[in-house]
Amino acid sequence: MQVDQPLPLLGGLSPAQFMKRYWHKKPLLIRQAIPGMQPLLERGELLDLAARDDVQSRLVIQQGISAKSPWRMRQGPFARRSLPPFKKPGWTLLVQSVDFLDARVQALREQFRFVPDARLDDIMISYASDGGGVGPHFDSYDVFLLQVQGRRRWRIGRQKDLTLQAGMPLKILADFQPEQEFVLEAGDMLYLPPRYAHDGVAQGECMTYSIGFRAPDQVELAQSLLQGMAEQLADVMASKRYRDPGQTAAAHPAHIPAELQAFAQEALHQALRDPHLLARTLGEQLSEPSAAVWFQPPDTVTGLQRGVCLDRGTRMLYDDRHVFMNGESFQASGRDARLVRKLADCHFLTSSEFARLSPEAADLLGQWLDCGWLQPLE
Repeated sequence: MQVDQPLPLLGGLSPAQFMKRYWHKKPLLIRQAIPGMQPLLERGELLDLAARDDVQSRLVIQQGISAKSPWRMRQGPFARRSLPPFKKPGWTLLVQSVDFLDARVQALREQFRFVPDARLDDIMISYASDGGGVGPHFDSYDVFLLQVQGRRRWRIGRQKDLTLQAGMPLKILADFQPEQEFVLEAGDMLYLPPRYAHDGVAQGECMTYSIGFRAPDQVELAQSLLQGMAEQLADVMASKRYRDPGQTAAAHPAHIPAELQAFAQEALHQALRDPHLLARTLGEQLSEPSAAVWFQPPDTVTGLQRGVCLDRGTRMLYDDRHVFMNGESFQASGRDARLVRKLADCHFLTSSEFARLSPEAADLLGQWLDCGWLQPLE
């Protein structure tokens, strides 16, 4: 991607300018980010997705201030007859990870790859009847809110008091203090940094796409990395049994020997001594595919030499030493590494590029094709 090229998607800013001035810093309203925007999925197609067992969906209904609970939420799947009538106001259907389920939404996701793939989460589609919304809230991650049908009124604010209303099925702010208000029409887009409070209410029937980005929690990341690294320790360090030939008779038998504590500490130091173990484990975890993804191998693997592209559900990343594909790591060097990294960056290899791979690398890509991680290039 040409990061210094101005983009209508960013209101005439280049990706480099946007990332420097706005990313993680302050909101940006972009009028007609995508002129002539139309829903990529018809309403009926979205309802079909919400009816599937393998798709995460939620129904949010605003029941009014007089109700015992103003908000009600249900988890999918939803048969069409279980949804409220379209003319009934105040309800919202949320369908998660649609970019991994539909090629048209995947193509939209490609426009936001000026942010590292390791940060990109998914595209959620929100369908709302008149007055529908999910209440004033904040997200812990960056998000682009693209209006694709109808109108939605957004109120936003730098919220210091993040106290939530008790007893709610949703994370609703107890004391929302909006500072700005916008009405977005089809093609308009609003960028919000993390923890920026917002409340969107549909004005008539509307559809909004949320392009969200992952922001790992440090404690959760440390827990998952340590677990992942523990599973690989047998491959990176030699087994050594504790020995204590100098142990004296224990006058206080319940006291843990200092030598045993030192032995445990040395075991951890040894585990972390491999400079590539942490990087490899991180890459494997960041490239884990979405839970909504099911890979389908192509009907035929003949004609592989015409080129390959990533399946829309595939997550592919790399660092200076490894290539990561759907939670697995591979080492690559030289021309093979350059070509496979090009596949990760551009999501395809042409027939001529494929022909330049070594037999071993070509065989590996053939295995990825058999798994459905790659597809023949059209």
